[in-house]
Amino acid sequence: MSSELITGLMAAFVTAGMALASPVETSLRPKARPGGSTEVTAVADTQATVYAGLARSIRPLARPNDLDTAQEAPVSTSHAGFDRWVRGFRGRAQAQGISSRVFDAAFSGAHYTPDVIAKDRNQTEFKSNIWDYLDNAAAPPKVEEGQQAIRRHDRTLRRVEQRYGVDKEVVAAVWGLESRYGTRMGTYPMVDALATLAFDGRRGSFFEKQLVTALKIVQSGDVTLRDFKGSWAGAMGHTQFIPTSYMAYAVDFDGDGKRDVWSDDPGDALASTAAYLRRFGWISGQPWGVEVRVPRGLGSTGGQRMPSQWAKLGVVGIDGRPVRDHGSASLLMPAGRNGAAFLVFKNFSVIKRYNNSDAYALGVGHLSDRLKGGPPIQGTWPRGYEPLSFTDKMELQRQLKRRGYDLEKIDGLIGPNTRSAIVAFQRSAGMTADGNPSQEVLKRLKGG
Repeated sequence: MSSELITGLMAAFVTAGMALASPVETSLRPKARPGGSTEVTAVADTQATVYAGLARSIRPLARPNDLDTAQEAPVSTSHAGFDRWVRGFRGRAQAQGISSRVFDAAFSGAHYTPDVIAKDRNQTEFKSNIWDYLDNAAAPPKVEEGQQAIRRHDRTLRRVEQRYGVDKEVVAAVWGLESRYGTRMGTYPMVDALATLAFDGRRGSFFEKQLVTALKIVQSGDVTLRDFKGSWAGAMGHTQFIPTSYMAYAVDFDGDGKRDVWSDDPGDALASTAAYLRRFGWISGQPWGVEVRVPRGLGSTGGQRMPSQWAKLGVVGIDGRPVRDHGSASLLMPAGRNGAAFLVFKNFSVIKRYNNSDAYALGVGHLSDRLKGGPPIQGTWPRGYEPLSFTDKMELQRQLKRRGYDLEKIDGLIGPNTRSAIVAFQRSAGMTADGNPSQEVLKRLKGG
């Protein structure tokens, strides 16, 4: 993807990725390296951001803080070292059950793809705070598009909900964060992308495993090579499975004999996501969490308690009433005591099995609530600046573009390109170059 995307760090924490975990993985992305305490680093190609202080992710690829940019077509090239690697890999693949026919067909047009390595290496200098991540995750266009997608696929989503017990809005929220409801599934040929990453060697064994599994998927007949496309880091389909996760958890929901997560019909992908969440303990009828008020004098905030017990300590719903006893809950304050707070239940932890990040689980949960018609988060955040409305963010982008800054989209989603433009303008105007989309920046852009 171009423009407002933030690049991914494969095994590193500063990233979040896009694919479900294999049976032996603890979640669904590659282990991440530690980040800052309350920041989210958004990462690129088709979808994702991770709450750096709380997250450990297991997917190999990253997702942007802004999911609304078009993905650039990959550029492949010849590479002598890569060609030698392919010849050596052929025997290893055959030893793991890949037929000569499938291997030769898969690699007949495969190429080394420098763009994949560039994305793997690239790291953004900007870090988005949790409130910026949630602003983007449940931005008005995301909510509207999600509600339209639910109406369009209502019958399928209701059947998925009935079979697996996972709220259709939660499934749709995962779909929205992973691929913008199927509009950002990735255009990279899977064999090219995975072979490039396996050859590169930085995480060669991991990606060679994914590549062998990808060839097994082709060999099974679930997808043709022509349709076998996804993100630069190997995540595939509407809800962005990596090959090992697909092999372990994808389901044939429509009974046509194929687990087709790439189809224009998202049924298999949505059911596979619900099946995954159910597999890891989703409790039907339990919310992911509830926004709450926390009294200033509250002492210990750790541990698990029933909401009625939290209420005795003064922790109540936004409406001032005790939260229902849906089950044991933890108190989550992602920005500390000066920000919004939530009681989170078992289902919050289940969402984290999809992407082991508090920010991601909050994003899915909050977006699902908005898709149900719920309100924005009511608590305030310690932003340190006067924020803009969604409409004002679009106006800020328009003003930046008019001044010649390089922005492709006027979409109200504040990603790295917009932040880079803000920083450049702030420097030119003698302001503190923090990249924040504030009222003061918009006022100065307008000549105020």
